[in-house]
Amino acid sequence: MNTAVVVEAPGTHRVVPHEPRDPGPGEALVAVHAVGICGSDREVYQGNRPEGYVRYPLTPGHEWSGTVWSVGAGVPDSLVGRKVVGEGFRNCQVCDRCHAGETTLCTAGYEETGFTQPGAMAGTLTLPARLLHVLPDDADLTAAALLEPAACIAAAALKGNAKPGERVAVVGTGTLGMFAVQFLKAVSPSELLVVGTRNDREALSRQFGATDFRTKDQELPCDFDVVIETAGSASAARTAASLLRRGGRLVLTGIPAPGAEGLDPTGLVVRQLEVHTVFGAPPDAWAHTVRVFGAGLLDPLPLVTHELPLTEFSRAIELVGAGDPKVGKVLLRP
Repeated sequence: MNTAVVVEAPGTHRVVPHEPRDPGPGEALVAVHAVGICGSDREVYQGNRPEGYVRYPLTPGHEWSGTVWSVGAGVPDSLVGRKVVGEGFRNCQVCDRCHAGETTLCTAGYEETGFTQPGAMAGTLTLPARLLHVLPDDADLTAAALLEPAACIAAAALKGNAKPGERVAVVGTGTLGMFAVQFLKAVSPSELLVVGTRNDREALSRQFGATDFRTKDQELPCDFDVVIETAGSASAARTAASLLRRGGRLVLTGIPAPGAEGLDPTGLVVRQLEVHTVFGAPPDAWAHTVRVFGAGLLDPLPLVTHELPLTEFSRAIELVGAGDPKVGKVLLRP
């Protein structure tokens, strides 16, 4: 029997029977293979996600992979049976930001799979087919379940616009940081530094292409061309900015706690730093991610440490928040 996780309210959830919803016009029904858990899912469960960015009761799950079971009117039948991943932002497609391809800035308001719309912690997921990205037939669906966070970092890599031979760095060694290393490695930098807080991440960083690894309490250089920050703290943002040469390019992807002290605007101005931020992934970043994954340049599997059945949602949430260095990416299998 299909089941689904439903978070009724902060701190309260049930595993309930799940009935697939037939796809309407323009929609597809996907059989979920695996769904990842990240910090934002924990925020949903704990009730500390910002107002307007969650709607209870809710089936979470925005990081997922699966196979198309059926499609609605207006969707090509050739999509049935294909392995897919899908964008989360339910953009309107008609506002000026959507027309510019900046769908994560849709002016119609925030709607996202797993936060305000039913997510993938269920046997199936029905969503607009236009949000799907088709994977190669031989794609590993367990690895593909991590392509949503990878797409967010792809957006950062595209904004950073690192060129071959440039010196690049990543601040943060979690899932996002390790994806940033892989994307930056793919552009053939002359040097790729990873800065983190845990020495045990050095081996994995170097496996993915880092040429140097340091912790924040070590002496750090200050002449990099591009730095991507993934740690989600104000101190990490300041560390990232300090690594840059004058005129360097900084991309921030983490979201610090409210009230955190930010970057010094004087330093940004006098050093003429180019600063970008990322919240979610627009279609071009998703397409880039799927291409890089299909080409074998992105390897998510080493980041997965736990695969649990959907019924162990509570344990999965605990693992994600435990701070155990042995816990990497946690996947649920419907």
